[in-house]
Amino acid sequence: MSPAPRRRGSKSTDEPEKVEGETPDAAENSEPSAAKPKRPRKAKAKAKAKPAAPEPVPESAPAAEPEVEPVKTQGDKAADEDLAPAADADLAPAADAEAAPAAAKPRRARRAKAEEKPAEPAPAPKRPARDPDAAPPMVRAHAKYVRTSARKARLVCDHIRGKSVQEARAILAHANREVARDWTKLLESAVANAEHNHELVGDELRIHAVKADEGPTLKRFRPRAMGRATPIRKRTSHLSITLTPKDGDY
Repeated sequence: MSPAPRRRGSKSTDEPEKVEGETPDAAENSEPSAAKPKRPRKAKAKAKAKPAAPEPVPESAPAAEPEVEPVKTQGDKAADEDLAPAADADLAPAADAEAAPAAAKPRRARRAKAEEKPAEPAPAPKRPARDPDAAPPMVRAHAKYVRTSARKARLVCDHIRGKSVQEARAILAHANREVARDWTKLLESAVANAEHNHELVGDELRIHAVKADEGPTLKRFRPRAMGRATPIRKRTSHLSITLTPKDGDY
């Protein structure tokens, strides 16, 4: 009896089922074999990473104790610093001892050197004595570009010419003109020059000469009526005083 014809799309019961992407040979070899068991990879990696066990230490050999350096106090450090230069000086030759720096000296020597007082400065040379036959010194002081006219300044300086310093101070203190303040400042400047530069006593001086010269004039203009302009002249003057010792005081 002939087998029934196979229909399109029907599966045969005799043939084994095929898996997609698998060849017939691979299907036959896919059966697990009990003869070769495979070791998992994690266990193999742990076996390689396991460190070797340390060798047992015999009980008879005692453990070595670490060396502890003794702690030095401040007194021991000072003693070492004092003794170190002395020991080096005994071993080094004389030439090396002379060339050694100052820092290698003992602390006592450095302290003694620091305690030495500095030498006192030499006194300033004194000025030579004046010659009695020489002319008396003339001390001058000048004030330039004073904002006052020379005419007004002469009205005041005429009262102090030939007077002593004390009398001139009293006259200028009671003068009613404003230029008297400028003359007072100039007189004090001349007295200071005499005391500092010529070693004279200010109260023992007198006014030998005094004068007021004209200085440059500042020109200004002021508007007036009918479009005119009136000039304004601002006068200036140069003041000067000459002092000398009184008769018989030099």
